[in-house]
Amino acid sequence: MKKRTRLILALDVTDRQEAMRVVSEVADHVDAVKVGYPAVLPLGMELVEEISGSADVICDFKVADIPNTNRLIVEEVFRRGASGVIVHGFVGGDSVRACVEAAKGDVFVVTEMSHPGGKVFTSPVADEMARLAVEAGASGIIAPATRPERVRELREIVGPLLILCPGVGAQGGSASETIATGADYVIVGRSIYQAENPRAVAESLAEEIASAL
Repeated sequence: MKKRTRLILALDVTDRQEAMRVVSEVADHVDAVKVGYPAVLPLGMELVEEISGSADVICDFKVADIPNTNRLIVEEVFRRGASGVIVHGFVGGDSVRACVEAAKGDVFVVTEMSHPGGKVFTSPVADEMARLAVEAGASGIIAPATRPERVRELREIVGPLLILCPGVGAQGGSASETIATGADYVIVGRSIYQAENPRAVAESLAEEIASAL
C-alpha cells in the first residue's frame, strides 16, 4: 500500500454511482479505499473490482470465524482485487494465521475499536491482540484514533507493523494527533463522503497529516 498521504477513505456508500463519484474525486488524496458491508451488501464484490482499478482497496469485513471459514473469505477477497483485509483477533491465533496464510496482500488485525463500546470488550485485551498480530505475521493492526494515547501504547507492542486508525472526523478523532502518536494511516469516512466537496475535505486532511509528520 502506498504511503503518500497516509489518508484512507472509508466508503460506506450504498449507491454505486455515488460511490464511484466520491472515489474519483478523492483518488489523488488518499492512499487506499476501505469498503465494508454497508457498500458490498447492496453493490456486491464487483464494487471492489471496480475501485481496485484506480485505488488500493481494503475489505473491512472484520473476519471472525474458524480457520477454514476465514481462509475461504480471505481467498475470495483477494481474488476480487483487494489489496488488504481487516480481521478480528479475538478468534485466536489459529484463525488469524489462516487469514495471513491465505492472503495475497495485507492483513490488518483489529485490536481496539474506536467507538465508546470498544472500551467494554476490545480495550481490555487490545494489547494481547496486538501481540497476536505480531506473532501471526500480520501486516498491521487497527487502533482507535479516538484514543490516541492507546495508539502510542500499541506502537510499543507492534514495532514496525502498520497501524491504521479509524475514528477521525465524525467520531471526534484528530488526524494530526493520531499520526503524531504513532499511526501510519488515518481512516476517514463520513467527513469526506458526506461533504459537499469530498475532494476539498480529503485534500485538507492530507495537508493536516503532512503537518504532523
